[in-house]
Amino acid sequence: MLKLACKGTLNAVALAAAWPCALTVWLEGWLNPCREDAFVFWAQLLSLAPGMPGMYLRRAFYAWTLEFCSLDSCVGFGAIFSNRQAVVESRVYIGPFALIGSARLRRGCLIGSRASLLSGGRLHAQSASGDWLPTDPALRQQIEIGENAWLGEGAIVMADIGPRAMVSAGAVVSTPVPERVMVAGNPARFVKRLAADDSAADSGVWRPQPVAVEA
Repeated sequence: MLKLACKGTLNAVALAAAWPCALTVWLEGWLNPCREDAFVFWAQLLSLAPGMPGMYLRRAFYAWTLEFCSLDSCVGFGAIFSNRQAVVESRVYIGPFALIGSARLRRGCLIGSRASLLSGGRLHAQSASGDWLPTDPALRQQIEIGENAWLGEGAIVMADIGPRAMVSAGAVVSTPVPERVMVAGNPARFVKRLAADDSAADSGVWRPQPVAVEA
């Protein structure tokens, strides 16, 4: 009970501290809905706040400014959301220096350090002369990382990941990954199917296990 009370107090203090930052983001959105300069400024600045206070401040700022951000999630040091079109559900872990674009992070998913979640795979278009144009916000697509999915360190993801799926470290995912499947490599390829460990199921812990795949 005391622990919960302390967490609630720290969240309240962080929300109050982050509110002025969020206010500048809201004002900018009201004056110019196409701009996100204020959001990017505070996201980058708060990403460098160290230790537990920094984590509380980042989470509070995103709770004010993203589509939704749960106050029992974890946003690691150096982690940045590049735009506001993101949802962070409860018990999500975002590792240090992860870069998140437009994404819906479902309950309990784990995002490894230095992972990059792109806003889909078609952010750039070519001009009539064939030159590549800067990122077009209109081309953003919100990808979804399923419940309890696990993205390894340095993974690059631009497509949906199914619940309890696993993306190995350094993998590049450009097509959807089904539920309970492990992928690895560049481009990411099927490695094995995953299943809940019967011995762990009773305790509520899920571990990846290989199972037979029919030909």
